[in-house]
Amino acid sequence: MKAVIRQLSRRYWLKLCLSLVCMGLVVLSVPMLKALDKTADYPPPAAAKDDSKFGAGIQRTMTLLATSTPQHRHSVRILFYGQSITKQDWWLEVVRDLKQRFPYADLQIENRAIGGFAAPLLIRPAEHDLYPFYPDLLIFHVYGPEPEYESIIANVRRRTTSEIAFHSDHVTWLPTLPFVDDKELLNGYEWHNSHSTVWLPQIAQKYGCELIEIREPWKQYLKDNWLKPKDLLVDDVHLNDRGNFLLASLVKRQLRYNPKFPKDAWKDLVRTYVVGKDVKWSDRKLVLEFEGNRVDVIASPRTDGKPHQASILIDGKKPSQFPELHTITRPSQALGVDWPAILRVSWEKPLIVEDWTAKITEINQDASQFKFEVRGSKTGFDGSGVSDQKFVSKSGRVAIEPKDWWLKAAYDYSHQPTPKGFEIKWQSLPMFVDEYVVPKVEDPTKEYFTTLAQNLSNSKHKLEIIPDKNGIPPIQAIRVYRPPLISSES
Repeated sequence: MKAVIRQLSRRYWLKLCLSLVCMGLVVLSVPMLKALDKTADYPPPAAAKDDSKFGAGIQRTMTLLATSTPQHRHSVRILFYGQSITKQDWWLEVVRDLKQRFPYADLQIENRAIGGFAAPLLIRPAEHDLYPFYPDLLIFHVYGPEPEYESIIANVRRRTTSEIAFHSDHVTWLPTLPFVDDKELLNGYEWHNSHSTVWLPQIAQKYGCELIEIREPWKQYLKDNWLKPKDLLVDDVHLNDRGNFLLASLVKRQLRYNPKFPKDAWKDLVRTYVVGKDVKWSDRKLVLEFEGNRVDVIASPRTDGKPHQASILIDGKKPSQFPELHTITRPSQALGVDWPAILRVSWEKPLIVEDWTAKITEINQDASQFKFEVRGSKTGFDGSGVSDQKFVSKSGRVAIEPKDWWLKAAYDYSHQPTPKGFEIKWQSLPMFVDEYVVPKVEDPTKEYFTTLAQNLSNSKHKLEIIPDKNGIPPIQAIRVYRPPLISSES
């Protein structure tokens, strides 16, 4: 009842302002009206009927957030990933809320969503965007066929220890009389219902994810506030200010810390070995046998001021000798869109750290046919190719499938032709160090970690840290990450 009164009050003041304008007593511009509408106090969604399981699938992240203190600020990485819905402003409100609730957490939060990229497309750039980032928490939503959706979730579980929170689909249309409703709209509505209430819960259970169910609360919100689906949208699917408010509200309330939940689900995925307690220096070496695909060193909050360095060996080899410990960044954008010009760049021979450029040398109007050449900052000229054939560079450090060129799709959307000479850039970067250099600790309350190796085979390994002539480096702990799934798939 309070929500209805609040909504009626909002409408009353809008009507009053409009009446005053009509009487000439107030001069109110369209932007002012829009501003008035945007600052309205939207009624919150009804309380969940059962919130006892909220946060059960993301308790490692929530524990890190909730137990951060002014003396010890835990590092927490969060990634928003998906398509255009994930890019909308609701995610900023979620970030603001997390920072307000957990002011002492050392947060690194990014949104790498790509508008228009349903699951069959998103799975390609995820190779550059998602797995290398290795978040503590992935907040995810995407449309598209369920097999590709599940493949992305499975890959996250195979290649990272990230906790996953995905939300179901919001309501864009409601049936009135099914026997007269548009059949296509009705079929879509029923598919989203089944996807959200049957398939997503199964995936959440299978992979141990947090399902944020928004579809039924969305319907209830519409009912409670006498609204139609379009009242929360700017078009057929995208959210307006009120839609962003509602989605943020439903996501925020499920990002909850509850120390009563069991820790068995995550305690062995990320393990911290305290130096001097769990692992000790012996014969001027620190040796740790571990199981996982990533290992970090956490610097001591206090150092002796010496420029310490230490050699790193994993399984008796320098990390640079493991080809899989490199990553390739997302290629730069095509013209007129915020899409990558190439969905995925891969490789067939070991990479080195360098910058890459693909330059268009010939191209037709709609970019359906073109030629290009590839050059690395260290490799130099590395071959030329045509858009409709698989390209493998001379060095083998660049491989591009024809389906991954996205220049024609960009033209079809923006109608901006790609000119001859257009350049697409990316980098190959290390996810390792051969020499550990003790970082400068400017804030002793924060964790200063260095990733020694990431993307190892998810198996047993032996780490050796061998100090230089300046003596034993001040290391507080070693942190090991072991993804829950073993087999690898891309």
